[in-house]
Amino acid sequence: MTALVVDDNMINRTIHHRLLDNLGVENEVVSNGKEAVDIHYSGKMFDLILMDMDMPIMNGIEATKKLREMGIRSVIVGVSSRAMEEEIREFMEAGLDDYQEKPLTMSKLVSIIHKING
Repeated sequence: MTALVVDDNMINRTIHHRLLDNLGVENEVVSNGKEAVDIHYSGKMFDLILMDMDMPIMNGIEATKKLREMGIRSVIVGVSSRAMEEEIREFMEAGLDDYQEKPLTMSKLVSIIHKING
């Protein structure tokens, strides 16, 4: 299984990267939505994308829409510390499979991975 961590906050990127590493999930990190889109243009594919909502250059909502338009079928999980219902709904409608509030924990990640592996 492979994962992509998309977050502009270095601490969050590091935490999510380490959690995935500890679960034996090969993963890469990028710092904004445009980098997430670009890495897919370069031909890389991931089983799971952990997508932050608030990022510079291209936010998680725009990036998720773009990835879905490109035909990317990865499981995309929106991750944010924002809990406003309207924003979460907009994020989900962009093409998310799931939404989790930060901070992501080992148990939340295990649950997401179990869903993917069926």
